[in-house]
Amino acid sequence: QVQLVESGGGLVQPGGSLRLSCAATSTISVMAWYRQSPGKQREFVASVTSGGTTKYADSFEGRFTISRNNYKNTLDLQMDNLDVEDTAVYYCYARSLLTRETFWGQGTQVTVSS
Repeated sequence: QVQLVESGGGLVQPGGSLRLSCAATSTISVMAWYRQSPGKQREFVASVTSGGTTKYADSFEGRFTISRNNYKNTLDLQMDNLDVEDTAVYYCYARSLLTRETFWGQGTQVTVSS
């Protein structure tokens, strides 16, 4: 069982930046960020494998940067040029390629507002 704990959410003005972090209790193959805006389905943001291969949803590439530290078992999401449409609960996600188990964090709220 892998536990994921997000941090770093908060209130930021449009055009601002925010960095989210996720701490995992152990190393796991794939880690990712998802988000869920009010009234919308949860959507994929970005992922990174333990080998460092990254993948982004089209709407976030260039503004968001995902990274991970395998030694510390942490996952980060640097979010720049934020827009009010980025307001959402951001979730850390992890998946084991070996066991196919998936894990979710509890989410962290990001609010973009002036």
